[in-house]
Amino acid sequence: MRRVLLILLSLFPLLGFSQTDSGESQEVKDFTATVINAQTEYPLESVHVVNLNQVKGTITNQDGKFTIPAAVNDTLYFSYLGFKTQKVRVTNDMFRFGDTEIALTELAYALEEVVVTPYQLTGYLEIDVKNLPVNNAYQYSISGLNTSYEAGNKSPSAVTKVLGAILNPADLLRNLFGKKPRQMRKLRQIKEDDNIRDLLASKFDRETLTELLQLEKVDIEDILNNCNYSKSFIKTANDLQILDAISSCYEEYKVLNRTQ
Repeated sequence: MRRVLLILLSLFPLLGFSQTDSGESQEVKDFTATVINAQTEYPLESVHVVNLNQVKGTITNQDGKFTIPAAVNDTLYFSYLGFKTQKVRVTNDMFRFGDTEIALTELAYALEEVVVTPYQLTGYLEIDVKNLPVNNAYQYSISGLNTSYEAGNKSPSAVTKVLGAILNPADLLRNLFGKKPRQMRKLRQIKEDDNIRDLLASKFDRETLTELLQLEKVDIEDILNNCNYSKSFIKTANDLQILDAISSCYEEYKVLNRTQ
């Protein structure tokens, strides 16, 4: 019986080594592939490729080829103007055979007729003022502060929202970021990769940003709204500006949270 126990104990290190070998097979290494047009099978140049797990980015060359750090089961995100974005999971076979082709599909755009209705001005100020649209975004300010806050509409809840942002910033930001620590930790990694920054600077649709941060578009809007960014900024800023705004708000949260 004692001899059997000794044999079993001697096998434990071997079992651990096997598990280690399995873990090492998931190491990060250079992954190379080619991006082509699904319809023509021609290579696509300047396609943006982002590894959502490693937070690394690159672009394809004139032959459609790219190389990016990746591990098995990482997700690659492909983005190219006029083509449908695509996510691809990296597999062992992709590393083994080394001739992987990623096909992107062109988007079909249907142009619809746009009717422009001019304002019918009469020349009488009292009448024309009533016909012009009114901006319903109200600004609130508090005596002694040099900053005004945009709250969206004129209602008691809007005023409460502004006061909450000023008087209880730590509680407000904790609700925004406290439940998403993993996503927010990616902010610094994203900002340090020049290829990803270049990609975000050319984007206005928030799609790449939502994939990187694993947030919904409505979550991004809520964060910026509660950090007192104007509606015009939220609608017109590119994805890189949005990223920097979220990062600035998150840094404020960390400072306030540290003092609690």
